[in-house]
Amino acid sequence: MIFGNIKHLEEFGFLEDSVKKCFEYLREHDLVSYGKGSHIIDGDRLFVNIVEYTTTEAENRFWEAHRDYLDVHVMLKGREQIDINFIRNMELKEYVKKDDFLPMEGEKNASVVLEPGDFLVCCPNDAHRTAVAAGGPETIKKAIFKVLI
Repeated sequence: MIFGNIKHLEEFGFLEDSVKKCFEYLREHDLVSYGKGSHIIDGDRLFVNIVEYTTTEAENRFWEAHRDYLDVHVMLKGREQIDINFIRNMELKEYVKKDDFLPMEGEKNASVVLEPGDFLVCCPNDAHRTAVAAGGPETIKKAIFKVLI
């Protein structure tokens, strides 16, 4: 996992070009004005999902990971806690190929709180549980770039 803020992208020069494309797209487009749903950038190689939801207690949420895509979460509005762990520490369920969704169960190892401008890159070995309230329920808007690997 890689956690940072878009104001300090110069610190992340080591990122793959495909991930850097997410930040270029973010810089060139007003994602706050985008409607919910999936927006194609480069076919199935790169797209962004815009989500809006109200955060909740951790026990109301689920764990996931992905095999085909990296997730690049970028907070647009609000605050959200994302719990994290390594999939090797989790009880894995059956992978759903068509959705690139690996469900699992387990406990968190750590958490990050995303505020506007913060980003979190989740790799295939990174279990993550999103939409957890950071202090209390809050409606958030977030971009989740999906980068084919």
